[in-house]
Amino acid sequence: MMPEVFHDIPIHAADDDEAVRLLGELVEKALPGAGEEAQTALAVTCALGVDELLAAGAEYAGICVTAIDETPCTATVFAALLDSPDSVGTRDTVKAISASLRRLDGGEVSRIELPCGSAVSCIGARDDKVIGELTDSGEGFTFPMSYIRVYVPFPNGTTLMMEMSTPTAAGWDMFSTMFGNIVSSIRLFHADGSPLITSAVET
Repeated sequence: MMPEVFHDIPIHAADDDEAVRLLGELVEKALPGAGEEAQTALAVTCALGVDELLAAGAEYAGICVTAIDETPCTATVFAALLDSPDSVGTRDTVKAISASLRRLDGGEVSRIELPCGSAVSCIGARDDKVIGELTDSGEGFTFPMSYIRVYVPFPNGTTLMMEMSTPTAAGWDMFSTMFGNIVSSIRLFHADGSPLITSAVET
């Protein structure tokens, strides 16, 4: 369940006209009453990030723009479906994902239990880049981006990966709490509609 403060980024728009229309609706909801310059900047930022989200396999993406103690803060959430590592059962998949992240990612990796079953979280930071087209000087620059990723393996060999990222340290506590509530709301079901808890499949 996504909080109302997150607004859908149109990553799967049918064409450019629909993308422009949906981006217009997004910035009006995210920045109500803001000037045209601020709304245009947000629309351009979202539009330029679509290709990167799609390259990451995003099935859904949303953005939140808010203020905390008068400090403007933003966060992006996206979800993707990935192929699980070769393993037997979701418990082994969790172990394999954890080992891979510890080896390659460099973030703080933990096994967690969600209502839907076992999962892996990874908390870390990376350098992101602002391209020159978005700066007054015309020159790009890098900035630190904090993130949380959660990997939820399914019994069918697919893993749901969700990420929350924010460049604004003032918003970290609020956004990370929101993200914890989001991933805790994930519910899975069998084909017959009965609830599925992945960690209970192997017990």
